[in-house]
Amino acid sequence: MWTYLAKWVLKFRLPLLIAIALITALMGFFASRLQLSYEFSKSIPVNHPKYLEYQAFRRAFGDDGELLVVGLRTDSFYTLPVFTAYTRLQKRLKNIKGVETILSVPAAVDLVKDTATTSMAIRPVFPASIASPEALDSAHRLFERLPFYRGLLYNPDTRAYLMAVSLDKNLINSPARTRLINTILDSLHAFEQETHLTLAVSGLPLIRTVMSNRIQHEMQFFLLGSLILMTVILLAFFRSFSAMAISLLVVLIGVVWSMGTTELLGYKITLLTALMPPLVVVIGVPNCIYFLNKYHTEFLKGAGKENALVAMVSRMGVVTFMCNLSAAIGFAVFALTQSPILREFGVVAGINIMALFVVSFCILPPLLSYLPAPKPNHTRYIENPRIQALLERIERWVFQHRKAVFAGTALVLAVAVAGLFRLKSVGFIVDDLPKKDKLYTDLKFFEQNFHGVMPLEIVVDTKKRNGLTGSKALRVYARMDSLSQTIASFPETGRPLSVVEALKFVKQAFYDGDSAYYALPTDFDGAFLADYLSPKNAAGKNAGSFGRLLNSFVDTAKERTRLSVNMADVGTEKLPLLLDTLQKRAAQLFDTTHYKVTFTGSTVTFLVGSSFIINGLKESILWAFLLIAACMLYLFRSIRILICSLIPNIIPLVITAGVMGWAGVALKPSTVLIFSVALGIAIDVTIRFLVNYKQELGTHQGDVPATVSQTIRHTGISIIYTSLVLIAGFIIFCFSNFGGTQSLGWLTSLTLLVAMVTNLVLLPVLLIVINPKRNR
Repeated sequence: MWTYLAKWVLKFRLPLLIAIALITALMGFFASRLQLSYEFSKSIPVNHPKYLEYQAFRRAFGDDGELLVVGLRTDSFYTLPVFTAYTRLQKRLKNIKGVETILSVPAAVDLVKDTATTSMAIRPVFPASIASPEALDSAHRLFERLPFYRGLLYNPDTRAYLMAVSLDKNLINSPARTRLINTILDSLHAFEQETHLTLAVSGLPLIRTVMSNRIQHEMQFFLLGSLILMTVILLAFFRSFSAMAISLLVVLIGVVWSMGTTELLGYKITLLTALMPPLVVVIGVPNCIYFLNKYHTEFLKGAGKENALVAMVSRMGVVTFMCNLSAAIGFAVFALTQSPILREFGVVAGINIMALFVVSFCILPPLLSYLPAPKPNHTRYIENPRIQALLERIERWVFQHRKAVFAGTALVLAVAVAGLFRLKSVGFIVDDLPKKDKLYTDLKFFEQNFHGVMPLEIVVDTKKRNGLTGSKALRVYARMDSLSQTIASFPETGRPLSVVEALKFVKQAFYDGDSAYYALPTDFDGAFLADYLSPKNAAGKNAGSFGRLLNSFVDTAKERTRLSVNMADVGTEKLPLLLDTLQKRAAQLFDTTHYKVTFTGSTVTFLVGSSFIINGLKESILWAFLLIAACMLYLFRSIRILICSLIPNIIPLVITAGVMGWAGVALKPSTVLIFSVALGIAIDVTIRFLVNYKQELGTHQGDVPATVSQTIRHTGISIIYTSLVLIAGFIIFCFSNFGGTQSLGWLTSLTLLVAMVTNLVLLPVLLIVINPKRNR
């Protein structure tokens, strides 16, 4: 069949090239429309209860990821130059399009009882213009008598101050958010230059924007870097500009197709799909090396150019097809998971790796047929004396030191298994950022001074309309206050913000600002505060901010209220324990008959999403093994060959997992990905070796040792070259700014290096042991 296809491709070479060119032009059009994803990773299925709860929260109360926080730690905050500069900064930020509200020390307000109107008047704590240090000191003393702001806008112990900037949710979910964030950062930088103080900036809008922009930048960097690297390697191997140009043309077409496919499927560029173009380059070049190596080998045997091309396709077509199929399976199994971001990556990768085979199959033979026959310097790499010496040494190990091979393998496996017991599974929201990155260090600033900025939302549902009105509301808020005190007792969580704190503020104001009365109103207090808390008076012209505060924490039906907590990025190991403790406390306070308490927010969805991704990736590894095993069984029709093919590929995965354990690399979404990817790519070497072994076995009348020897000599060069290309291609990911991408680079490279050794040394030994027809 493959001989027929080879002749067919050469016969219709011009129409095939035109068809590929037209398809590439169409894919290029779609690729030009591809957009960057401006959302957090969609890791939870849309029908999952936690996802539905989070969407219900967003509909009732708005997004929890719209807040950008600015931090400052200094002893000179209440000096006139610094405070006035800080006030000007707030005003500049407020005038930026996309900034909705700002909560900060200069914008702090006090509630003052107005007995004439039985309402709470809102007055600024700090005058709009402060002319003297004495006036600033007076306002400062008033501010510190308001417990509402303690722990929210300032930390008296560390002298740290916080400014919360609320952003337009439509802008931060659009391409315009980069300009908005950059404008804000420019204003902050101007303040730093004026005061010589350093600001810390964090919050989900900033984290999402910076990470998305870095993804876009790295996509371009890795694509260009991989192309340059492959160009150098191809020129070094083949010493032929034409061979290099054809190979690069194949992978560039593959890149265009991958980007066009992503757009056609309705997907956007995410942290995973951004890896697709450089992966296409890395995986596509070995296809070209396999074909070119066979073409040059057949040409050196004396076959003419056309016969060598036919032999290239007929002998290497099935090998390359199976190699691409196994690699596609290694990626496509992600489509079987329930995580949307993994499913998108699996679909795009699976389709385009098989498309790479089609492109290389339809382009390489026709273009090579138009080119002159290879020159002697183009095929000199086949007789590289160093490679030949290495292959002879491998052959001696296979035939003369089989026991040493098994003993060495067992020893390495024992060390690796010991490392497996040290392997931990933990992930963080900003886990992939370098520890010295400003985004990471600024996040730690807020964790040290304000217990973090990661949002946790707790919704209390009274299960009845107007359940939060009248005296019954005070009983609900009393339970919420108890829950708030429990939450605030943990070092990982900040002081919760809810209607409870606003009610405490009102009571303090009712008792003439005495901070001793900053407490939740009792039923007795309620009789006196009823008029001051009525919706009519709370929404008066002087109480707009207080009314907005109430409205943002209670839904329009007065049925549900929220309790907002900022917390540290504690990771997937501690977070479930913390949430379990808080949920148990909530269950003690709110009986399920009358109340429903829901824990949601970006922090919860991250935890559930990480769990989904890790479990999905574990399942994908199993599916990859099963599907690749089925392909190997179909290809070789032998259980013994199947076992021989899987062992050299399981061992590298075990060794990599052991290295992760010893090196302290945790199992998380970005590292579990490695195993399916590496298995799908590493099995290519096994297929290349075993297909050649099967083809040579008949030539040597079933003599297994002789066939193994010949296979090592014939396939060893291409296996070493392609493995080095793959290793070099993945090493480039080590230059990423994301820890997960770095791990993908060096751990996959390690896996492929070990796989090359096991397939060139252990696999031949296994073939001889299970087929001892003749021994040396």
